[in-house]
Amino acid sequence: MSATATIVLIVVILVVLAAIALGARAARRRRLQQTFGPEYDRVVADTGNRTEAERELLERTKRHARLELKPLSAESRSRYTAAWEEVQIQFVDDPKAAVETADELVTRLITERGYPTGDYDERLADLSVEHAATLEHYRKAHEISRRSKNDETGTEDLRQALVHYRALFADLLGEDPVPNRSATDSTATGTTGTGTTVPAQRPATEDAGTTSTTGTTSATSTDPAPTPGVAPARPDATSR
Repeated sequence: MSATATIVLIVVILVVLAAIALGARAARRRRLQQTFGPEYDRVVADTGNRTEAERELLERTKRHARLELKPLSAESRSRYTAAWEEVQIQFVDDPKAAVETADELVTRLITERGYPTGDYDERLADLSVEHAATLEHYRKAHEISRRSKNDETGTEDLRQALVHYRALFADLLGEDPVPNRSATDSTATGTTGTGTTVPAQRPATEDAGTTSTTGTTSATSTDPAPTPGVAPARPDATSR
């Protein structure tokens, strides 16, 4: 084989190897984008370097593979569903405490699923592999919860926090913790832009005769002024 032919052959081999490498990198990028969704773009933006970002995401995948994750039993799911319903009832009387309880409940669920919960940032990284779609909800809920501890939030902020916590909670639970409500139930809830309903806070001037069961406030003969932006509860048949 002549020197020219040898050089041409080497060049061809190098081109083929480069094409294979580029194809493998493109395939890896597609897998990461499919796995992490919007989290992929977030990490790229945070690092400012796509290669470094992909290296971090690959490391998350490897660390996630070493976790001993476990599904919840039917009994555990029922227990968490009941606990979440209690959180929504608690919101009626004490929104701030309800958000704190929701944060604790989500953390407990994360732990029972097998995720480490020691460091918040590491918790986010571990959750991002299988729960990237609801990770931004967790970030927003956590931020509102942090501001709530400094008394920097209003009732609507706390309502939004509960909506965000519920999104991750349902994702981890594998089902909506609160089944579809009836038309009567929904009248006493605030509907957010996400389509999720959260109980409206009970007015401070509520009559002593008013009762609360599953977060729905029944009206007495003297109705309190409605909360701005929230539909008033429909009177029970017995109070008509």
